[in-house]
Amino acid sequence: MSIINIMALRHSVFYSPLLMTMAGGFLREQGLEYDYCLATPGNTVADNINQDRCHLAQSAVATSFAALEAGEEINIVHFAQINTRDGFFIAGREKDDDFNWQKLTGKKILVDHFFQPYAMLKYGLHKQGINIDDLDVVNAGDVDQIDSAFRQGQGDYVHQQGPAPQQLSHEGKAYVLASVGELVGPVAFSSLCASREWLESDMSTAFMSAYKKSLHYVIHAPPEEIAAREFEAGFFPGIDMNVLVETVSAYQRLGCWQNDPHISRQAYENLLDVFLHSELISKKYNYETVIVTPG
Repeated sequence: MSIINIMALRHSVFYSPLLMTMAGGFLREQGLEYDYCLATPGNTVADNINQDRCHLAQSAVATSFAALEAGEEINIVHFAQINTRDGFFIAGREKDDDFNWQKLTGKKILVDHFFQPYAMLKYGLHKQGINIDDLDVVNAGDVDQIDSAFRQGQGDYVHQQGPAPQQLSHEGKAYVLASVGELVGPVAFSSLCASREWLESDMSTAFMSAYKKSLHYVIHAPPEEIAAREFEAGFFPGIDMNVLVETVSAYQRLGCWQNDPHISRQAYENLLDVFLHSELISKKYNYETVIVTPG
């Protein structure tokens, strides 16, 4: 079997459509074995794709914006949607059945400051008439540092991707109160990217066949079955099985995963609105510059 090298910018249940191509055996059905690894600041997605060390990666359409703002030409393009919603949650130390976003005003909240999650939260709060500056926002570091800081008593609320807040809830350390995905609405959030050259290959065609089957599976299969396969594949060591089930179920309810893997123009336009609001881009970039639809 051929080896397909897959990289991830981040690792989460949120990316189950990609994870299940591997854990669900859909790649194997196409004659592909996989090598999967996580990017680091010193070993980036862009470098690995440009240097032919990986074939495709979990990323986000918005990762192209910095290069475009710098006037650079880009060869890495986004060819399939993973999630059409933000996958972050707000968890708090106290149970609150009447939670509303105004309750964050003046409170200390540990916020993931990675460019896209921060922009989405800022935009979602704006839609609620809230300026993010009205919150006591704390930058505790990367995802592990955020989780550790909250566990050590910092903050009234925490902003995390699943399964981190669900694990906190399972341990009785927090309550999951709200979803940023519901707040922002449909948007081109996370995606799959590759070089234009690789997208012309037979391996790309085989991968897309596997990916379409995986998408359908994670939308319709019981959460217990999906969680069990991801756990057996070793993707989430240390996370309780019930937590994985709840996280998969939450993303299914939210409607993050759609049967059509193509990145729609409307979802892209919505993304541009988010990044214009945060002044992370100075203009709207053409859809075709960063997105392709593989044959």
